[in-house]
Amino acid sequence: MSGVAPSIVLVGPMGAGKTSVGRRVARALERPFLDTDKIITRDHGPIPAYFEAHGETAFRAIERTAVAEALTTGGVIALGGGAVLHEETRADLAAHHVVLLTVAPHIVASRIVGDDRPLLAGDDPIARWNRIYDERRALYERVADLTLDTSHGPLSDVVERIVAWDRARRTEGSPS
Repeated sequence: MSGVAPSIVLVGPMGAGKTSVGRRVARALERPFLDTDKIITRDHGPIPAYFEAHGETAFRAIERTAVAEALTTGGVIALGGGAVLHEETRADLAAHHVVLLTVAPHIVASRIVGDDRPLLAGDDPIARWNRIYDERRALYERVADLTLDTSHGPLSDVVERIVAWDRARRTEGSPS
């Protein structure tokens, strides 16, 4: 990555706003925006169909490839909620500025209603979301340099905080 600013990488649970916040941060910083779920869809078709046809293990392998591509390209990157499950991804994130976006369960309910997310299929998607988030929380926290909650207030506040944080880190010359 010689001479290239570290990427800003957004991690967190489904429905935390990684894509929405990421697009706005990229626009504010005039950097490219990449969403690993979009890379997967571009290369392999809809995620729910891929998940159903090939299973979670195969999905995690192609997700790892998408993450590696995005980190190599650089910019502002939104990772899928489960990307941190891969040990190599967690190691790669050490060279970047990682922001954990969190959201309260009662807020995420309105954001994921009607979504076609394979891991939330079933009778009680919020209970599944809680279980998945609890399983991944320590991994998110381990890779994060900054944690922001998106439950309340406008997303523009979250965007402004990330932009200011990134500019301060680059001004300080921080390597990560």
